[in-house]
Amino acid sequence: MSDSDKKLQYPPLLDATASQRFALKAQTGTMRFDGGAATNTMGYSQDYLGPTVRLLTGSDTQAEVQNALRTPVSAHWHGLLVPGTHDGGPHQAIAPGQTWQPVLSLDQPPATAWYHSHVHGATAEQVMFGLAGVLHVTDGADDDRGLPSDYGIDDLTLVLQDRKFNWRGRINYDAGMQQSMDGFIGDTMVVNGQIGATAAVPQGVVRCRLVNGSNARIYRLSLSDNRPMHLIATDGGFLDRPLTLQGLTLAPGERGEVLIDFSDGKAVTLLSDNIVNSAMGAIMGGSGSGGQFTVLPFAVDTSVPVRIDTLPQRLDGELPDLAVASAPVRRFSLDMSMGMGMMMSRSDRQFSINDAAFDQSRLNFAVALGSLERWVVQGDLMMHPFHIHGVRFQVLSENGKPPQPQNRGWKDTVLVAGQVELALQFEKPAPSTAPYMYHCHILEHEDGGMMGQFSVG
Repeated sequence: MSDSDKKLQYPPLLDATASQRFALKAQTGTMRFDGGAATNTMGYSQDYLGPTVRLLTGSDTQAEVQNALRTPVSAHWHGLLVPGTHDGGPHQAIAPGQTWQPVLSLDQPPATAWYHSHVHGATAEQVMFGLAGVLHVTDGADDDRGLPSDYGIDDLTLVLQDRKFNWRGRINYDAGMQQSMDGFIGDTMVVNGQIGATAAVPQGVVRCRLVNGSNARIYRLSLSDNRPMHLIATDGGFLDRPLTLQGLTLAPGERGEVLIDFSDGKAVTLLSDNIVNSAMGAIMGGSGSGGQFTVLPFAVDTSVPVRIDTLPQRLDGELPDLAVASAPVRRFSLDMSMGMGMMMSRSDRQFSINDAAFDQSRLNFAVALGSLERWVVQGDLMMHPFHIHGVRFQVLSENGKPPQPQNRGWKDTVLVAGQVELALQFEKPAPSTAPYMYHCHILEHEDGGMMGQFSVG
């Protein structure tokens, strides 16, 4: 790694496994991205983004989220299986000057999750300006699994975001017509809040926890020299064994843990296809992929001791196998109208699910605690990442075919490119006053009404 390379930094680690307590403060800040002018930002306990919070599964952890902003915020624990009253969705908005203190009772497998503000109508802007962070749910047994676990050394947390900056170097976010329809797509890659940085890695096996924290961009990731990535965990935790992939697609809200072998000592760059996901493009026949761009360069630092030099053959994760053949089926249509003279005749809504835009005062349906269901989710006009709060699910099929290999594990977010069929079991309660959300994770679509809510009891 040359002196001219800017070394990637990682969010500070807030380890709550021993104390079983942690505190976050939503606050304003300023950031100079790539040497530009200071941008007004937001973050949890820092200027932009938040610390990585490490949580112990099997524990009751006391969280505290303080709102030092002038507008309501929340902290949705995206990927944590907690009751609706502790989920941090729109019903748990924290007023300015107030503090929210949920107890997070975790009985789920180890996983990489994340947290972000989820105030309806403001989610896209608040995440854009920094209100997001990463969660590591751990059982402390990664060394026994033979997995890299040294934070920021061979266990790398990577928050992938795209942004636009004006000529002065400030974040440029203006949700106009096109941006509202397709979701925000930036022209500059930002990893952990940094532009143009290089990740220094040991000359061995490295674990990358990839979090798609973008508002709308879909990444199709690969390595510049075609070396494989070995997928070890999806949204909901470990697979049963590493899955060797040449490419990994991550839609907004999805996470994936991969192992990369740097034992040859060669530098390599993480790339992404430039996926065009546009409602207008779909109508005009113009959607597709437009070349590749750099996400993050890696450079081997031989001064860093190598802890792991072999890939594990097996892992102790269990693949989902829910018995839902006779379970009731719910169907969902993720709907868009085009506006500006191109409104669909069936409705005057812009974004909705089953022709109903989100209404926080209206419960869409109720399910029984412990019950099993099959959900069939159909996308409209473009690809939509579909996220369900409070559950982990099994992808049964994609467009009538077996799920893609990367979707064989437990999921809480899946990219709907046509139609998916999911199997769900409702393991946590959510009263009608604090229901779970289901929504498109293109944040502009979510804010625009492509969201519903359900209770579990």
